[in-house]
Amino acid sequence: MSAPMEIVLSADSAGQLWNCAVLELHSGTNLLAYRGGNTSSRSLTVLNGEYILGAQLGKNFINVWEIQRKDQLQQKIVCPGIVTCLTASPNGLYLVAGIADAIYLWEVSSGNLLAILSRHYQDLTCLRFSDDSSHFISGGKDNLALVWSLASVVQLDPSHTPEPRHVLSRHSLPITDIHCGLMGPQARVATASLDQTVKLWELSSGEMLLSVLFDVGIMSVTLDPCEYYLFCGGSDGGIFQVSLCSQSLSRDKTFQSDNEGNQVFKGHRNLVTCLSVSMDGTLLLSGSHDETIRLWDIQSKQSIRSINHKGPVTNALIIPAPANMFLPDSRPGIPLPRFSRHLNPSEQGEGVETGGVCLRLAPHTQAQKETYLEKADKLYSVMSAVTDKSVFGDGENTKVRVSELEEEVRTLKKVNKDLYDFSTQLLTKPS
Repeated sequence: MSAPMEIVLSADSAGQLWNCAVLELHSGTNLLAYRGGNTSSRSLTVLNGEYILGAQLGKNFINVWEIQRKDQLQQKIVCPGIVTCLTASPNGLYLVAGIADAIYLWEVSSGNLLAILSRHYQDLTCLRFSDDSSHFISGGKDNLALVWSLASVVQLDPSHTPEPRHVLSRHSLPITDIHCGLMGPQARVATASLDQTVKLWELSSGEMLLSVLFDVGIMSVTLDPCEYYLFCGGSDGGIFQVSLCSQSLSRDKTFQSDNEGNQVFKGHRNLVTCLSVSMDGTLLLSGSHDETIRLWDIQSKQSIRSINHKGPVTNALIIPAPANMFLPDSRPGIPLPRFSRHLNPSEQGEGVETGGVCLRLAPHTQAQKETYLEKADKLYSVMSAVTDKSVFGDGENTKVRVSELEEEVRTLKKVNKDLYDFSTQLLTKPS
């Protein structure tokens, strides 16, 4: 089985030749171009390997292209306001957008707006999902980064206001970029800020692991897949490589170039807006306001290739090529529905055009007990909290807790099976 082909997806603010383009990673060959409008920063995303979505710069809609059809009139998702950042969950089930100071979360299959989260005090700047789609992180101009558990946001009780799992409040100026590593709820999260620092956090506990101070504001940040290095794009065009395996690493440090892996990539003439590392950790992609994207060899720190754009680069990322991207006769498995702009579409005259069946447990059936989602969220939180001493205490306490968790899992599996049996009977019942 051959390794997946990696591609570069890039966009600039001019949009003269195309909105976004697909380039072959190693040769720089232009493979596909998607036309119409231009895409704002931190808002270019691939949905379920079948659609490319990009928020129109300065407008209140999102452009949508079927991923294998370059010569087409793009669809549009009309939003309640100008979209400042956008991301899709890796499992393809949810779409999250930042509109002013609020987070809007849609269910892709139905187009329903599931939640509007208003915990930021100023405009959103970036949104990122964890690799298992269980959490997402939002950053804003209010200097805050908030960690949200998807299970607590997508809940059935309209009277319950979702709260972030963690509030990361150690930055003193606006958040400019966020990167979430691998390992789901055990991931590490990097946040960049205009306060000239990049901070590394533990997703499960919200604890700050590292803070690195630079001489310039940091506009972009990423980690290599093995998380040996942190790459930080500066407002002066420099890209700083911070070693996370240094023997002398302390929680608070000031960046200095040395022989332990802390180095600087020099080549851009303006602020570096986006960074991405290849799957094998050998190549670094950077996009800049100097209207170029550059591909770097990480080991030698040399620029391998520079590709010119017609305007400041707003998005540049390395991704595995989706299976249908180069099959012109293929079509998305499920067409995108109409996306609602209101939490209760029926009350606003927005018909939900879906052919699916929506199951909801009546509130009175769970009056005295926790709901299924609440139990699942609690169990997930306990399993994720690796630093919780009540879980990992002495041997006897651990055995008792493990048996309790196993019993809870069996209960949840039974509830899940009952729901499955009920839905099967409902769907197969003769009309």
